[in-house]
Amino acid sequence: MLPGNGVGLGRSSLSPALALVMVGLLPSPSDAAKKVKAEPPALTREYRHPSGAFAFRTPEGWEIKETGRETTEAWGEEIGFRFVYRPEESGFDSLHVTCMLERLAPETESEPQVSYEYDFVSGSLFNRRALDSAFSVRYDKAIRGHRDWRQRNLTIVGGGQSLCVIAYVPAQVWKRSLAARGLVAAVTGSLALK
Repeated sequence: MLPGNGVGLGRSSLSPALALVMVGLLPSPSDAAKKVKAEPPALTREYRHPSGAFAFRTPEGWEIKETGRETTEAWGEEIGFRFVYRPEESGFDSLHVTCMLERLAPETESEPQVSYEYDFVSGSLFNRRALDSAFSVRYDKAIRGHRDWRQRNLTIVGGGQSLCVIAYVPAQVWKRSLAARGLVAAVTGSLALK
């Protein structure tokens, strides 16, 4: 269970490293004093994928739409998620790499170098294999008012299914707002798999 959101990730056995990543790598007390300490909004809206394979929750007012055959997007004012679902077990590592390329703009419209916070942390969620990576991307042009974004990719494979959960947060928002970090953890923690 992720702290502070009261929503579990089902039966999971996380490696210690993945557990630290899942709680958002909490900031040191000196960093916390610089951050906004507002609580994230309640997750009152539930979205169930048409296949019935997964569901997640968001605050009211978020826009949720199917953007492709495999893809669902959920966006609030600044924070967004992309869910890439396949009704089959895809190659674990290759799917994770593919989903890491699910950017907000084509690769040709961003700096080639990304800055990794952590990469390929493994464990299990819902009795399935999981990989987790987080990195920063700088785009050539502002997207939703920001050029620098933090992207977090969580890939879950097993039970005949594959799912990537991709969170997008403007880098400045991520650095300064505990509420934004809490919201990313809460939406990710609300995930339910069939």
